[in-house]
Amino acid sequence: MPTDHEIMLSVKNGDVEKLASLFERYHKQLFNYFLYGTGCREVSDDLVQDVFLRMLKYRKSYRDDGEFKVWMFSIARNCRNDYYRGRSFKFEPIEHAGQVADSAMSPEESLLLDQDVALLKKALGELSDDMREVIILSRYQGLRYREIGEIMGCSEGAVKVRVFRAIKELGSIYNRLTG
Repeated sequence: MPTDHEIMLSVKNGDVEKLASLFERYHKQLFNYFLYGTGCREVSDDLVQDVFLRMLKYRKSYRDDGEFKVWMFSIARNCRNDYYRGRSFKFEPIEHAGQVADSAMSPEESLLLDQDVALLKKALGELSDDMREVIILSRYQGLRYREIGEIMGCSEGAVKVRVFRAIKELGSIYNRLTG
């Protein structure tokens, strides 16, 4: 099975049909990145499409020595920033995103978990865009700090500091919301 890097090199060299396999691998991950960042399903769908259109358009800029996910999330970040440039934006946490019911849980436990998740999403929505983004990339997307640094144009150490501060702020907001 070819790697993402190998597929993207094929796309770069003119085999654009192979972009479909990257879409299959990453459209859900990108959708969740946008959804947790914007709170809007329609905007997230549009932005995912925009990412793949830009990947096709800028395929010649893909470097042979680069990491595909870093390049893809850099494009995703630019798409999101371009979309919101000049628009007023208020994050609205989505309901029931990514929640999975555990059959071993009692209804009361399930309800408490749902309430905690809702409060966490609300707290996430109160973070600044930069803080929310670093948490989404590190915790929801599972990217390494070095990769996040490349995406955000800063050092790995700066990312560590940002993640630490964002989690601390998220905890403060969550505690305020829970009373």
